[in-house]
Amino acid sequence: MNNELSPEVQIQFLRPRQLEEALRQFPVIYVPFGLIEWHGKHLPLGTDCLKAHAILVKCAERFGGVVFPPVYFYDGLGRELMEPLLSRLFTRFQKTGIRVILGVSGHNMQSQIEMINNALAPVVAGGEIAGEGLWEISLSRCAESDSDHAAKWESSSMLFFHPSLVDLSELGEGPLAPDMKPPDGIKGLDPRIHASAKIGERNAELAATAIGRRARELLTSLPPEKRTFSLPGIKFEYWGWM
Repeated sequence: MNNELSPEVQIQFLRPRQLEEALRQFPVIYVPFGLIEWHGKHLPLGTDCLKAHAILVKCAERFGGVVFPPVYFYDGLGRELMEPLLSRLFTRFQKTGIRVILGVSGHNMQSQIEMINNALAPVVAGGEIAGEGLWEISLSRCAESDSDHAAKWESSSMLFFHPSLVDLSELGEGPLAPDMKPPDGIKGLDPRIHASAKIGERNAELAATAIGRRARELLTSLPPEKRTFSLPGIKFEYWGWM
């Protein structure tokens, strides 16, 4: 696996004809979720969404479907506001011919998955489409695929996908404060010792494969007549809201 992220599966880069072709082959959209928060001194504040987005691009490159731009908000902003907003977004996906929605969070908190699934519930209730909220490692977690907070796993993911954004020297040479304590705010194995691009690559490979297989399962869970792109084509009247 290389670390380049193809624009050919990222919806913001596609022309209407390209989007239609992609959805006719595999009518799935992946939506990466995260937030802006501290990830040690050595990682960018948007790490959660950056890693989820990159893994989903790799998933779409292999399995098909398209990836929505990163969504940088979370349940802490108020689920009473966020869930209706996401439901409207997911409903738009349904109206534009998509059959499977996978909301994938790089912020490994159950509350964010609950927010995604609550927003999906009214959209999938009619059986026209399927959807699910996941962490990026929900389906791949093992000795070679896991997550933490700004430690071995998240640092490895960023070293693989976005090495220019990582600066381990910012952590200095002394011992790190344990268990998210200041001034480091890191939870997990010391990334200076345990993180590497190779570990990040393997983690991404396993996570992307597991998510792609789940997308296939969700699509085939629908009645046969509901498994294909549902519109005559991508035209302004169907996609003008964007």
